[in-house]
Amino acid sequence: MKPYWFSCVVLFALAAAPQVPARTPSDSKPPSALEQTSIEQTSIENEKDLIAAKKKDDASYFKRTLSRDFSLVGIDGMLLQGEAAEGNLGDSSLVELTPYDMEVVPLGDNGAIVTYDAIVREAPEEDQGPPPRYQHFTSVWVKQGSQWRLKFHQATAEHWGDW
Repeated sequence: MKPYWFSCVVLFALAAAPQVPARTPSDSKPPSALEQTSIEQTSIENEKDLIAAKKKDDASYFKRTLSRDFSLVGIDGMLLQGEAAEGNLGDSSLVELTPYDMEVVPLGDNGAIVTYDAIVREAPEEDQGPPPRYQHFTSVWVKQGSQWRLKFHQATAEHWGDW
């Protein structure tokens, strides 16, 4: 008899609970195929510009492109934010940074994740050899107003044996 009463109490509680209106998909509708293609193309161009700026250690590019809350996870796994992150993004000692297999995951109309593998060659430092030659990069781009800004960037070693 107890299960019957328990079921009645649960049903009564559910019937008396306040009704929550369903969310409308208008605010979170996915981009159309054309919008998605445009976001993907823009994101790839943004990433290519970033790679060029990294090679030149272009501080002016970083100033106008990074979001105010930019974060960077370097090849060493350390999280850097603010000026420290900005200062470690460029590397004029790069001999090579050749991306391949770029992919874009759109995040609605105002964001995208760009991932790719790259061949990285850098002059070795005195106290250690060169960084890993093959790395995986991830960037998060967000649209703020009419401008795309880099919010997050991470470099991950693909083969630890060559460091």
